[in-house]
Amino acid sequence: MTLVGVAWSVFYVARNAGAFSPVVYEMGETPAEVLARVPKDDSMSPMRRGRRLYGTYCAACHQWHGRGIPEQFPPLTQSEWVLASGPNRIIRIVLDGMDGAVTIRGQEYNSPMLPWRELLNDEEIASVLTFVRCNKQWNHAAEPVTPEQVRRIRSQTADRTSYWTAEELNSVPESD
Repeated sequence: MTLVGVAWSVFYVARNAGAFSPVVYEMGETPAEVLARVPKDDSMSPMRRGRRLYGTYCAACHQWHGRGIPEQFPPLTQSEWVLASGPNRIIRIVLDGMDGAVTIRGQEYNSPMLPWRELLNDEEIASVLTFVRCNKQWNHAAEPVTPEQVRRIRSQTADRTSYWTAEELNSVPESD
C-alpha cells in the first residue's frame, strides 16, 4: 500500500508541480517564443486601465457619467477641451492642474483641477485620457493619447510650478 501511495504522489507532483502547463511552457522555448504564442490579456488595455484610473482619480468630481457636478465641476462628456483635435491642452491640465474660470459647453466653471504630475506616470495619464477621449458610452471618438505624447509634454513643462489658466491653454496648439 505504501508503494502505491508513493507512486501516486510522484505522479501527482510530476504532473502538477509549478503548474507548468505545456500550453504555457515547452522545454527549450525562449521567453520570446512563449510570449508570442500565449494569448494577450486585454485587462490592462489603455481603455480598461483608464477606466480604473478614472474611477480612482476623476470620478469624484467629474462623476462616472462624465457630466460633472453642475456649477462645481465641469463635464467631460462632449467637452471641447476633451474632444479637441489633439491632446496637447488636456495633457497639460492633468499634469499641472487648472485654476480660474473656464467655459465648457457654454457654461462657466471656476473650481480648480488638481495636478497629477507627481502621482501618475506617463502611461497612466495616457490611459485615463484615452478612456475619456474614446469613451463610446459618452459618444466620444477622439484619437487615443499615447505615453510618448505625455512624456514629451511632461518634459517640455518640467519647470512649471503653477496651475494652468484657460487663457494660457488657449495659446497652446491643440495638436502638433
